[in-house]
Amino acid sequence: MLGCSTLVAQTVQPNNQVPARPATLPAIYPAPVSIALGKGSIMLGKSVTLVAPPGIDTETTALVRSILTQAGVETITTAKQLPQAFEGTHIVLGTGDAAIVRTALTKCGAVADSNTEGYTIASVAIANGALITLAGHDADGLYHAAQTFRQLAQRTAIPALVIKDHPSMPIRGTIEGFYGKPWSMTDREKHLEFLATVKANTYVYSPKDDPYARDRWRDAYPAATLAELGKLVAVASKNHVNFVYAISPGPTVCFSDSSDLHQLERKFSALRSIGVHSFYVALDDIEYTKWNCDLDKTTFGPSGPEAAGIAQSRLLNALQANLKKIDPTAPPLIMVPTEYYDAKESPYKAALRKNLDSQVVVQWTGTDVVPPAISTGDARAATKAFGRKTLLWDNYPVNDYGESTGRLLLAPYVRREAGLSTELAGILSNPMNQEAPSRVAVTGVAAFAWNDKGYDAERIWLAAARELAGGDEQATAALLTFFDTQHLAPTFGSQPWQVQAPKLKAMLDGVRDAIANGDIATRHQAIADLVQRAAAFAGAPDIIRSGTVDTSFAQDARPWLDAMQLWGRALQLTAAGLDAADHGSASAGRYFANAKKLAAEAAALQTIPGATRFGGPIKIADGVLDVFVADAPKLIAY
Repeated sequence: MLGCSTLVAQTVQPNNQVPARPATLPAIYPAPVSIALGKGSIMLGKSVTLVAPPGIDTETTALVRSILTQAGVETITTAKQLPQAFEGTHIVLGTGDAAIVRTALTKCGAVADSNTEGYTIASVAIANGALITLAGHDADGLYHAAQTFRQLAQRTAIPALVIKDHPSMPIRGTIEGFYGKPWSMTDREKHLEFLATVKANTYVYSPKDDPYARDRWRDAYPAATLAELGKLVAVASKNHVNFVYAISPGPTVCFSDSSDLHQLERKFSALRSIGVHSFYVALDDIEYTKWNCDLDKTTFGPSGPEAAGIAQSRLLNALQANLKKIDPTAPPLIMVPTEYYDAKESPYKAALRKNLDSQVVVQWTGTDVVPPAISTGDARAATKAFGRKTLLWDNYPVNDYGESTGRLLLAPYVRREAGLSTELAGILSNPMNQEAPSRVAVTGVAAFAWNDKGYDAERIWLAAARELAGGDEQATAALLTFFDTQHLAPTFGSQPWQVQAPKLKAMLDGVRDAIANGDIATRHQAIADLVQRAAAFAGAPDIIRSGTVDTSFAQDARPWLDAMQLWGRALQLTAAGLDAADHGSASAGRYFANAKKLAAEAAALQTIPGATRFGGPIKIADGVLDVFVADAPKLIAY
């Protein structure tokens, strides 16, 4: 609760008060654990004083300064103490162990969040000024506080409030683990910067095209390649994202050979020299029915699931022990097991459960490689099977398998049960080959992993669109229209786990119903509405490509936007045909024929060669839009 008796609705500039109107609760994502409004609002004004104790990292300070500049603040001064009498806005930033931060929080009855990565924000109007406190439990928490402040500062006025917040899962982020064209280094840098904005804290570097992490894992990185990776690690560190290096020795490693263990340790040592402190060993997508060397057969006996679990545990335990010895504060080793795709009891999982160091984190994809849903019961079964809380590798929105050909996966992140935080160590999303479009779903993954019990998929979906649109409402609406055409989320089977174009289908079903069952006025109105909706649909791609929306998104989505525009024009002609038919005009046939021609042209557009693992025709609201365009000539006699 806000306890300051001095809360009043006024600007930081005494001669320019905020109009007396009720403060409104800001929409913050990920949703905070708690947020309470006070009375009144604060305007930052043109001048702000930053008050920070020693030791605040330069990245957080720079972020706050950038936020203030973007909010219209022209002069930023610094001070070491709070003033006796407030004139103008003072922003205190620091961790909760600093006396000045505790004093600032106390001024309005707030207390610091005591959880790892937690933070508190308190804002109050005092006398002729204002006090905003950004208090992190630790350096990461303070950085998260700054990211929340970024959202608050986008409003014309910041309400008096107290936010207390912390993550429900310790590991949140992405794993670049897809097949097909990998991201460029520029893509990765942009993605790391994006992860920071959604309070994600982990990026796993696991591209399928890095030979030094896969086929040539025993070989040292060339100096130039290592330096390039070092730049990426620096970007991650700047954005408070843990860069995790993944290596995949499974196809050739000899588990009992000390030289292979030393090769892995040397590889990790080289990466530690460029700032990497977190490591990951992938043992997925390999055979465990045969050994890679005779020594393993001698050491572990005949090959098989149980023997593989024992052998893998021996190697991983040695790596974990060495990591702890060399870098005691580093996060524990992460591994992907060979049986990563279910939680069923098996000899392999039993061997891991019995032999694998309890500190090693085990990753798991859910009840299938691409599961339609994940419940707390599923995760609890995985905890039992692997003998520890698992780290979920969620294969959404990845589009590197046959059923996803021609699709961007842009539906909200759903069907993951609230309460999973009690059974999971965290969630890593496997994104698409297209980095910027991946942010739509990853925003949801990060928000769910931060606060699964306060997660609202539709609201986060809207927030993702608004962020890509730079806050422009017209562009946000255009993006949501486009997202709907890419709503289908396939599995490895014939049934998708999210349906295609639900909003468009509801609208088109309404038109069908009005034509079939409505009176003349109802039918006329439904067709008139369709004309307007078709125009908006056809115009959405140009809005997205206009420069308002993140240009990386428009570039990655180029063939889909091209196809959407053609389908939109086909829908416009279809609407014109229905209107003509409804008025008894013979011109309806011409409209429908032209719509059919455009639909065929749209359906023939292909994905960019090499951009995805599987190429093929672009899919736009398939099963919904194409069916309506084909059926429309039969709905009204003409």
